[in-house]
Amino acid sequence: MAQGDRTTIAPILVAELLVEGGRMPVYVHVIDHPDARILVDTGMTELHPAVADMDPRLTPLSEQAIDLASIDMVVNTHLHFDHCGGNHLFAGRPLYVQRQELDDALSEDDYTIREWVGARGVQYVPVEGELELLPGLRLLPAPGHTRGSQVVVVETEARPVVIAGDTAVFFGDLDEPRTEGQHRVRALNPESVWLAHAHDPWRPPVPGASRFT
Repeated sequence: MAQGDRTTIAPILVAELLVEGGRMPVYVHVIDHPDARILVDTGMTELHPAVADMDPRLTPLSEQAIDLASIDMVVNTHLHFDHCGGNHLFAGRPLYVQRQELDDALSEDDYTIREWVGARGVQYVPVEGELELLPGLRLLPAPGHTRGSQVVVVETEARPVVIAGDTAVFFGDLDEPRTEGQHRVRALNPESVWLAHAHDPWRPPVPGASRFT
């Protein structure tokens, strides 16, 4: 929870997917800001034949100890199925997504599970580029994983903390950035970066130190 004027971030594990013989976690993140409570991505809430080969094991938000009514707004980093499957839980509340991402999700075949994107009552707020959502909290386009991917930048007293969705899937994607979005995240000189498919946040490597020690 937010303490005074401090913004906090809490990861919530909502699913595990079978990927290349291993189980990949799926996290969403709750931001407690002094002015609002924001959910970044919504995970999955049900199974679907289109992704049966990934053998999803679900712990949806609706079955966890989180008061869904306390969420004031939702940010979708992008609209792949494992990031938007709970959007319907927040019908009537604003869901912020890049306009490019929404257009692609609704028009391109084999992009996502389209009925999850277009669930009844879901109200998207299409964003064009960078947006200050709240004081000290902004949305930043980060193309690469998809054309319309975005990250959430949370300013702190020190360096920013980033919630990156799939802009980086593995730590190595930020250790040696390749996409425009990964370079943008590194250019922020973040203190840490929360990824959707990692249990712990990525942190910048310490010069001269090894990841393996």
